[in-house]
Amino acid sequence: METSPKTNLKAVRRAVIVAGLLFVGTGVASLIGCGPNGPTPSKSTGRDTPKDTVVVQVAPVTKRDFKSDLIVSGVVSSETEARLSFKTGGIIESMTVRDGDQVRKGQLLATLNPTEINAQVEQAKEGLEKTQRDLERTKDLFAESVATQEQLDDATTAWNVARQTVEIARFNQSRSEIIAPASGVVLRKLMNEGELAGPGMPVFLFAGDQARDWVLRCGVSDRNWARLAKGDKATVVFDAFPGEKFQGVVSRISQGSDPASGLYQVEVKVFPSTRVLAAGLFGTGTIETGENGGGLAVPVDALVEGTGDQAKVFVAHKTMAAAVDVQVLELTDTFAVIRGNLSVGDSVIVRGSAYLRDGSPIRMAN
Repeated sequence: METSPKTNLKAVRRAVIVAGLLFVGTGVASLIGCGPNGPTPSKSTGRDTPKDTVVVQVAPVTKRDFKSDLIVSGVVSSETEARLSFKTGGIIESMTVRDGDQVRKGQLLATLNPTEINAQVEQAKEGLEKTQRDLERTKDLFAESVATQEQLDDATTAWNVARQTVEIARFNQSRSEIIAPASGVVLRKLMNEGELAGPGMPVFLFAGDQARDWVLRCGVSDRNWARLAKGDKATVVFDAFPGEKFQGVVSRISQGSDPASGLYQVEVKVFPSTRVLAAGLFGTGTIETGENGGGLAVPVDALVEGTGDQAKVFVAHKTMAAAVDVQVLELTDTFAVIRGNLSVGDSVIVRGSAYLRDGSPIRMAN
């Protein structure tokens, strides 16, 4: 059957369009395959490698001496810090200082209403006078053989008791006011005028302000407590004075842990300087424990899966990575002193270890 030239021309056009679409589709597929999410051809290594082989970099295990210092942190307080209170209870009549006031040694800080304690002193005096009269009469009667020796002894004892009662009342009277025990600062006023203060109830939180009185109080674990000794030298820095270092020494180590935190309290005495310190300043201390030693050193990048002082490193054994558990003895910005089943010269993996498991295949980076 013959076809017209017009029909042939339509068929040719249709064939050209189909061929063009096929060419465009193939080009797009090629572009997608070469995109960022598509596979990239790998360089030939000259040998076959498993698909899960990890390219790694290694560094040798070395021997390194280290000095074990202990880092602690805490707040500044005064060795003369005290909670001042009245010896006896009563109504607070007057208070002469407020929070933050500087005081001098012997300065009057607060007094109780004296009505009750003065009455107690007078009562004790009257009792003493009565026992004094009774004793004198008993002595006269005893001289006339009317009173017995026992009656004389009882009268004498009653007089001695009354005399001691007067001493107690006078002492309580003198302690019905609060006197500054040293020159310092009132950190906090805990009560106000007109309140009822019980015996021994804190009224002021006081701290001496002498430069030699400042200590850094901090808590340490039982393991670090065992490393410390009284007299260990320390260097202290404060957030309030960036870049400045203060010299100190361990002055007190608690022999019992805090029931709330389980930590042992350590005091680092801060030596005087030109700076004026204040209670409550936050500081960090570096204590020289005197523990020197040597150990195996690896780059910090070799440590993985660290918890506390326990970590893991991967050792390169030809084409396989082996996981080794280690204990970190000392840590710096660049290396870690460790203890574990390693030897000097072993190759630890420092790049690519995040993708490894024990027994993973590896190859060294060019």
